[in-house]
Amino acid sequence: MPYRAPVTDMQFLMDEVAGFGAVAETERFADATSDTVAAILTEAAKLAETELAPLQRNGDLHPAVLENGVVRTSPGFGDGYKAIAEGGWVGIAADPEYGGMGLPLTVTTAVNEMLASACLSLQLNPLMTQGQIEALEHHASDDLKELYLPKLTSGEWCGTMNLTEPQAGSDVGALRSKAEPNGDGTYAITGQKIYISWGDSDFAENICHLVLARLPDGVPGTKGISLFMVPKFIPDENGNPGKRNDLRVVSLEHKMGLHGSPTAVMEYSGATGWLVGPEHGGMAAMFTMMNNARLGVGVQGIGVAEGAYQHALAYALDRKQGKVGGTGTIVEHADVRRMLAEMKADTFAARAIAMMNAVAIDMSTATGDPKWAARAAFLTPICKGFGTDVGMRVSELGVQVHGGMGFIEETGAAQYSRDVRVTAIYEGTNGIQAMDLVARKLMDGGEAAFNLIEEIEEGSEAAKAKHPELAEAVWQAAESLRETTEWLVAQKDLNERFAGAVPFARAFGRVLGAHAHLTAAMTGDAARLRLATFYIQRLLPEHAGLLVHARAGAADLMAISLDDLAS
Repeated sequence: MPYRAPVTDMQFLMDEVAGFGAVAETERFADATSDTVAAILTEAAKLAETELAPLQRNGDLHPAVLENGVVRTSPGFGDGYKAIAEGGWVGIAADPEYGGMGLPLTVTTAVNEMLASACLSLQLNPLMTQGQIEALEHHASDDLKELYLPKLTSGEWCGTMNLTEPQAGSDVGALRSKAEPNGDGTYAITGQKIYISWGDSDFAENICHLVLARLPDGVPGTKGISLFMVPKFIPDENGNPGKRNDLRVVSLEHKMGLHGSPTAVMEYSGATGWLVGPEHGGMAAMFTMMNNARLGVGVQGIGVAEGAYQHALAYALDRKQGKVGGTGTIVEHADVRRMLAEMKADTFAARAIAMMNAVAIDMSTATGDPKWAARAAFLTPICKGFGTDVGMRVSELGVQVHGGMGFIEETGAAQYSRDVRVTAIYEGTNGIQAMDLVARKLMDGGEAAFNLIEEIEEGSEAAKAKHPELAEAVWQAAESLRETTEWLVAQKDLNERFAGAVPFARAFGRVLGAHAHLTAAMTGDAARLRLATFYIQRLLPEHAGLLVHARAGAADLMAISLDDLAS
């Protein structure tokens, strides 16, 4: 499917909305100058447009399969992955000590979006490795770092994360996988894991699995879980893949979408593993990887939204139907124009939130300032939820723009919708993200939330002289958000918060998106003003109903009995 990377939009957001200039001014990221970033994004765009986009349909029409214990990937995926690895894109943010570029996560975020737009099934592979690299950088021993990080960073080896088990689902603490000490510093890992993205492939020299398991003295629940590196092939004395480890792919899931990405059921039968981090400290180490992945998955949603939008726009500019003026194509119909405008405006808003999130992470990394860390932590569940919601909504609208042809698989419109659907589920469902937002992320009394709201209001005040009506609408929305946040903080019964968590998270994303659009309009760009006007007048009002829902509490919800639901 043809794809054109939105490099101009990305650079605009970095420079004018998300505050990337502050990142480039830090000593840690001083090399990330405007010229350097522009060159990197341009090269990534070429990779996405020429190497990966042509593989999008291959993954859907010719899924990965398991043959005699070997995973065979979709046609062209091996070459596509090789282009990613040889270009250094796996290790773009990784430590230069182990071969990485050491660039800001904000740049990685932009690059990952392009790759996800072009071919989400394949992009998921390096995303998993990037998360594993970060987990090892923070938690692994020096010996493990020296052995694994260079290979993972170069893309010679690929990484996975193994959390979920058949009986546990999102309740990670209910896992049954065991780790028995071998007496030589290694452990025997036994258990089954499900939903393992890219659990195997036919193009990587080695697959490195990070596996959660419980030591014999591990207490029940998450506090008794440890993390282990369990490679497909045990490295020999030279650090090369040696003896086959005692693990295997039992089966590949038959999925709604993402057919080119093999999602494996993994079986470990006394496989040799090495402890990552302290005993019983597995969740802390795994959360390092998961938080990286949550931003990355939000960006996947945005990437699919961009791809679906471009696909729908091309169709609307070509399809002639009905008596309309102008070009005579369906883009002249008001309702089609509405759908396309919503797709574009929401994608811009979600991309802006992801950029803000990434900038906050970079500033936390570069400065160590806890306020930046708190901002990043608060934005992460919003970015994941809003970004994937937008991906689903925009891809759904993409099908609608195509009309009847959207329901026909040959057009490719439906693939975006099928592929993106899982992003709202994996790496913590959007409901879990929202619960985290109203519980853990409000444990500071709402300080991080209020700081963001204050920033939105200050931006609105500054914009009132130039765009009074738009600015007033955003300011009022921020005030409503403040009032609801205060209400949530006051609720001591977490169920009162959880009942409206998803609407609250959605509303926060909606208002942050309005702030981004208003900021963009202040640059004087007429096209951005028109898009901001559409978003603020037509999409922002959604926040009001969402906040009513967020403040409704749990009483009426829990009063609905099981009999009511079943009748």
